[in-house]
Parts: sequence; structure tokens; C-alpha cells
Amino acid sequence: MHSTTILLIEVGALLFALGMLGRIGRRFGLSPIPLYLLAGLAFGHGGFLPLSASQEFIEVGAEIGVILLLVMLGLEYSASELVGNLRSAAPAGVVDALLNAVPGAAFAFLLGWGWEAALVLAGITWVSSSGVIAKVLGDLGRIGNRETPVILSVLVIEDLAMAFYLPLVTAVLAGVGLVGGLKALAVAVLTVVAVLVVAIRYGHAISGFISVKDAEALLLSVLGLTLFVAGVAAELKVSAAVGAFLVGIALSGPVAHHATQILSPLRDLFAAVFFVFFGLSTDPAAMPPVLLSALGLAVLTMLTKVLTGMIAARRAGIALPGQVRTGLALMPRGEFSIVIAGLAVASGVEPELAPLATAYVLITVVTGPMLARLSDYAWFKAMIRKRTAVRRPVEVVPAAE
Repeated sequence: MHSTTILLIEVGALLFALGMLGRIGRRFGLSPIPLYLLAGLAFGHGGFLPLSASQEFIEVGAEIGVILLLVMLGLEYSASELVGNLRSAAPAGVVDALLNAVPGAAFAFLLGWGWEAALVLAGITWVSSSGVIAKVLGDLGRIGNRETPVILSVLVIEDLAMAFYLPLVTAVLAGVGLVGGLKALAVAVLTVVAVLVVAIRYGHAISGFISVKDAEALLLSVLGLTLFVAGVAAELKVSAAVGAFLVGIALSGPVAHHATQILSPLRDLFAAVFFVFFGLSTDPAAMPPVLLSALGLAVLTMLTKVLTGMIAARRAGIALPGQVRTGLALMPRGEFSIVIAGLAVASGVEPELAPLATAYVLITVVTGPMLARLSDYAWFKAMIRKRTAVRRPVEVVPAAE
């Protein structure tokens, strides 16, 4: 009973503090994400006042937060839109992998690490944080922007790639050999394809089983289905985030509309818990020795992400301001990068990899949401307009005779 009381006190105080931090952030026009992360650092391992009773509760809440962020993204788009976006964004996905995974692998070799560590660091620098970016897009009111489908296409391609990458890297780090790695990869491929087929062909039938007339039944049905599919996907070594996103894609029509409204408060609650947990799991004392290396890697790969986004948006026919917004939005890394680093730590690959990955992710996830706001400032808009005017061809008017 005493432990339950302490749990209630810790969780209650933490949520109240997050509410105040969110209010402060919005008062000054800032995303609350960096403030949530700093709160996690303050109350985590090596922080000022570590939380003892609520760690496990916050960890579960953080997992639910990522799942809710992704299912809400999926609810914004239909299955046909997903397939169309994936087809059009496939070349951008290849560019994304080359521009962001290769620098990570090269950096590992530069530090004198082996090819296993290079494979891990390539994944850490490659994939953006769907959770953080989803939150940023919502905070900045850009869900309906023209460039948002391009951003989501890149994120979906990365998440689907992680569904294949994670089983492969797990097998490599476990030393199971080529056959074991191929077996894990085959299971992942079959699972993703099966879920995609169900979402695209039978999405309307799934939506037909869910009633929008009863808000309570709608909430329980959609949330239960999302958690179930995400859990099955994770059990099959496929990303739980991919499973949640595909559930959102499968739901359509009035069900998707009402589910978006009813799940929004839950998403905001558990998303805040996710960002706090990220900070809680980080020991600030382990980061100073690798901070300079992490900073250099972050600057390099944030620039390559901006370039990736601009290329993807240009291919979609989006003007320069939208290209810049796309690139800036893709900079943060997050949940997948930490998962990948955790696999490497568990296998005993390069002890410096964990603090380097943590510092790297923190740099991108704190500065990324801040830099994403650049395109909202008047001076930045003026600079983009000036550059656009310079690039626009001048129309030659023939002289009157």
C-alpha cells in the first residue's frame, strides 16, 4: 500500500510539473518536447531527485505514447494514399538511407570501431523519430500542410525499413550466422506484407465492425485493436510503431474521424510520458566524454536530413518554403535510435556506443523541434522569398515597335 501511495505521489507531481512546463513552453512559442526531456534528465539516473516507485509505470506509459503517436498519424491518411506516397517517395527513401546511414557507418570506422558497431551506428543516424516529429507537426499546426504527406512518406519508409533492419542487426549482434539472420528477416517481411494487405484490402470491413455512435465503445475498440496489433508486431520482431501506424491506415471514414478526436487527449498524455522516460533512462554523467563526437555527428547528419527532406519535397513539386520545412522537420532522432543502441549494449559491442547514441539523440531531439520553428519567423520567410525570387526565371517582355 505504501508503494502505491508513493507511485501516486510521484506520477501526480510529475504530470503536474509537465503541465506547467508545457504552459511555459507555449508561452514563449517553444515546443514542450525539450522541456519534457530536461525534466526526465533531472529526475532520472544521476539527476537531482531520482524517481524510485514510478519507473516501471513510466516505461509502459512511454511505449503506449509512441504507439498512440503513430496510430494518430495513420488515421490522417487512407490506405490508397499510403501506397501512392510510398511509390512516389521510394527514391527519396534510397537517398535518405545513403545520406544518413553512410555517415554513421563512416563515423564508427573513423573512431576505430568494428563493422558490427558501424552497422549499428548507421541505423542510429539513419532513422528519424516518428514520435517526436508527429508531436512537432501537431504543435506547429502543420498536419494539413502540403509537405506533411512527404514527411510522413519518408517516416513510413524508414519505419518499414526498421522492420527489416532490426531483426537483421539483432541476428548479427547475436552471432547466429547468415541462416539465422535470413530467417529473422523473412519473418519480418512476411509480417509487414500481411498487415499491409489486410489494411489495404479489408480496411473498410474492419471499420464496419466499430461503431461511432458510442464514444466509450469506440475508444476501447480502437485503443484495444491498436495495442493488440502493436504487441503482435513487436512479438514477431517487427516494430510496434509500424503495427500501430498500419492500424490507423486500416481505419477509415467516420471511424477514423471520431477516433482522432477521442484519442487526442490520450496521445498528448502518453506522448509527454514518452519524452520524460527518454530523459529518465539517461545518465548525464556518462555523456561529457563523448559530447564533442556526438555534437559533430549530430551537426553532420542534421544537415543531411535537411538535404533529404528538400530532395523529397522537390520531387513532389513543393516550393522552396515547403522544402525547407520538410528538411527541418526530419532532423530529430529518437525511439528507434535508442532501441538500436540498446541492442548493441546488450551484445557487448563498444561500451562508448551507448553514451554517444544518447548524447547524439538528445542533441537532435532538443535542437530539432526548435529549428523546425525557423520557417515561422518573418526574417526566415523573407530570406526564403528572396532566394526564390533569385531562382525564378525573369520573363522577357519584347519591346514595343
